[in-house]
Amino acid sequence: MTVRDVFIHELAVVDDGAEIEDGTRIWHFAHIRGTAKIGKNCNIGKGVYVDAGVSIGNNVKIQNGVSVYHGVTVEDDVFLGPHMVFTNDLYPRAVSDSWEVSETLVKRGASIGANAVIVCNTVLGEYCMVGSGSVVTKDVPDFGLVVGNPARLVGFVCKCGRPLHNEVLKSDDSVIYRCEFCDEEITIPLEIYKMKVR
Repeated sequence: MTVRDVFIHELAVVDDGAEIEDGTRIWHFAHIRGTAKIGKNCNIGKGVYVDAGVSIGNNVKIQNGVSVYHGVTVEDDVFLGPHMVFTNDLYPRAVSDSWEVSETLVKRGASIGANAVIVCNTVLGEYCMVGSGSVVTKDVPDFGLVVGNPARLVGFVCKCGRPLHNEVLKSDDSVIYRCEFCDEEITIPLEIYKMKVR
């Protein structure tokens, strides 16, 4: 295990070979497998499981009861809400000679709400937001807001997390929103904008 300025609760288990960067905190009953990599300034909550080979970026917050299985990659600034679920096998059986990992990528700044389920072989775009209890079965675009079972694109969110309502410019190839909360402008490609459920 490689650790520097890291807090590891005495009831957490961190296997040999895990790499954990400065400023990260690992709370009780968490289990970090060997060959897992966790970046700087992360918060790993109670009862979290990080599987072997998993890569977690910087400033990631993983709430209580989340299992991050082999095949999942989590980029910087991601929020994983309490008890949300990742899968890594499209055809699970208790015993199978043909088992293979299907990967999931959670891009920078994404947020996944409590009790959401992320079916593997998906990409969650930058700064997207997955509503609590949603079941994601396909890719989520950058800044997309998805809810339901199966999750559907119902809108877009700002980097600050607030829903975007104020369309300031619509062209042949994109729609520009201005956030009413922080004044940031977010550009959504027109083909993605048209996917939104009305």
